[in-house]
Amino acid sequence: MINKKRLIKLTQNLIQINSENPNGNEYEIACWVKAYLEKIGVPARLYEFRPKRTNVLAVLPGIERKKSLLITPHLDTVPAGTAWKQEAFAARIKGKKLYGLGATDCKGNLACAMEVINSLIEEKIKLGFDLIFAATANEESGSDFGLITLLDKGILKPTVAVVLDADDFEVVVTQKGLMHLKIIIAGKKAHGAYPWLGVNAIDIGIKILTELKCLRFSYVANKYLKPPTMNVGTIKGGDKVNVVADRCEFELDFRYLPGMSAAVLLKQIKKIVRRHAKDFAIEIEGIQKPYDICRAHPLVSTLQRAAKKIGVSCPIRGSEGATVISFFQDKSIPAIATGFGSEGMAHMSDEYVLPDNLYKGSLVLEEFLKNYKFT
Repeated sequence: MINKKRLIKLTQNLIQINSENPNGNEYEIACWVKAYLEKIGVPARLYEFRPKRTNVLAVLPGIERKKSLLITPHLDTVPAGTAWKQEAFAARIKGKKLYGLGATDCKGNLACAMEVINSLIEEKIKLGFDLIFAATANEESGSDFGLITLLDKGILKPTVAVVLDADDFEVVVTQKGLMHLKIIIAGKKAHGAYPWLGVNAIDIGIKILTELKCLRFSYVANKYLKPPTMNVGTIKGGDKVNVVADRCEFELDFRYLPGMSAAVLLKQIKKIVRRHAKDFAIEIEGIQKPYDICRAHPLVSTLQRAAKKIGVSCPIRGSEGATVISFFQDKSIPAIATGFGSEGMAHMSDEYVLPDNLYKGSLVLEEFLKNYKFT
């Protein structure tokens, strides 16, 4: 049985352990989670792919060992910064809110997962499948030392996955892909009084950016996502006001829809750059595929039924940003994201979560696990 008082205390304990990233050190909180699990009778293991970048894994064996379901929150938070009016690590409750760094993103979700495991053990519930719990490192900086490596090394091989890193009981079933590029334009230096003697790389960059801003994307509309976007994130070039700039570079952030191809998009971009620049380079800084799962998948339908039984709304949503659910598709593992944080609070000063939502979220998650069946 979900114990609300125990759940809230657990959330406070987790918030009080500093796991800011960067600089990145999840060792202390990972050891704390491992000790908690072992105290309630669940053996757990630690995995590190960089010193102190620690992941925690545990398995609750089920009746049928051939199938497994992963629940995975993350251990790290963004840095607190200096704008907090509340104490970032005090984990105090004021009114109906529990304040603290990571309260929403995502130590409240972590606490819910641990409380549900505790409740299942207390009730002597044996699920019809292995329940895998993975609290991972480095989610806030790309997951290279966490979920990605756990999947690539075959340490995590679930049949299906639920990422616990979302807000207000939403079910994330689709998300945009991401492509980060750096475009470097080379020109020819000359005195600023005689610009015709040089080739101004900044002028070329402006022409490229102007055309890219007018790029017409080819895509099929997605009811849960906005159209594709491009953002100019950084730009720099030139040495001095009276010198013709012989170099300009800028970084671009493209977000594209399921059904679109990163290779086709990159080909379009190269064509535009080539039209204006003779000497250039394009560096691919990162590509993450878009993601989409059938709305009729048992992960979605079972979670919605569980939420309805508990009496909460469970809206289907898409994610404009990149979450870790897309990492599962390369391994052919169906995945969704859900969670019980407070919308708009992730990465904010005076971050908070609603304890009532954590309690209801734990009830929903337990009901979901008890009733999940593989097709």
